[in-house]
Formats: sequence, C-alpha cells, structure tokens
Amino acid sequence: MTIWIHILVFFLTFSMMEFLAWFTHKYVMHGFLWNLHSDHHKKDHDSWFERNDTFFIFYAVVSISFFLLWKYKILELGLAIGIGIFAYGLAYFFVHDIFIHQRFKLFRNANNLYAKAVRRAHKMHHKHTGKEHGECFGMLVVPWKYFKK
Repeated sequence: MTIWIHILVFFLTFSMMEFLAWFTHKYVMHGFLWNLHSDHHKKDHDSWFERNDTFFIFYAVVSISFFLLWKYKILELGLAIGIGIFAYGLAYFFVHDIFIHQRFKLFRNANNLYAKAVRRAHKMHHKHTGKEHGECFGMLVVPWKYFKK
C-alpha cells in the first residue's frame, strides 16, 4: 500500500472523528452516560479532574487498539487510523480543554474569527446545564451562524 493511502486514511479518520464526537456527545454523553458528563456542565466537585474526562480514556483505548492492530500486522491501516484518532483527540484537547475552558492558561488572547465562533458555539452549548435542549455538540466544525455575530 502506498504512503498516500495511509495519509488519506489519516485525514479521513481525523475528519470522521468530528462526526463521531458530535454523535457521541449528543446521544451518549447527553444520553445514557449523562452521569459522567454532567459535571462538565455543572461543576459539583472541587477536583481539577471531571468524571467527563473518562471519555478521553475511552478514545485513547480505541486509538491504542488500532496501533496494536497495526503492530501485530492484523490491520495495515491501523497506524493511520490510530494516529488520526489521536490527532483529533489532541486537537479536541487544545480547543476544548485549553482554549475554551482554560484548564491550562494558554491561548487566552486568540481572537480571530474562528476562535470567536468556537467560543460562541460552545457557550451556547453550555447555556443548558441539563442534558436536554442542547445544541452545538461538535467541536472543530462550527455552525455558520456563529461566524456572523
């Protein structure tokens, strides 16, 4: 298999993760696993860690599983898929945990059009402290209306 196939699979995986994150956020986190996600919307503890951080562990295990499938020659594209999942997780961490929620005090002055739209969309998501009536469940792809304000 050529390197270009691996690169294509990496980008496809990264892109598909936005949809998978949206789907998981809307139907799992705001659904049957709300008990793990709820402390992200309404902080009910003093810890720096949230029960919501459990979802990072889940995606890390999925990513590592693809690395292992590649390592043991079960799935040749496992490395490209594993790196795609990892790269999305890293992007999500930087955008969501560092940039938006400031869990680390970095990127505080980012003020370009995209940064403002991401902040607006996420603010609308957190407007609702319960599991119902939410909006903007994705992270990197922001609805156009948040660019217009």
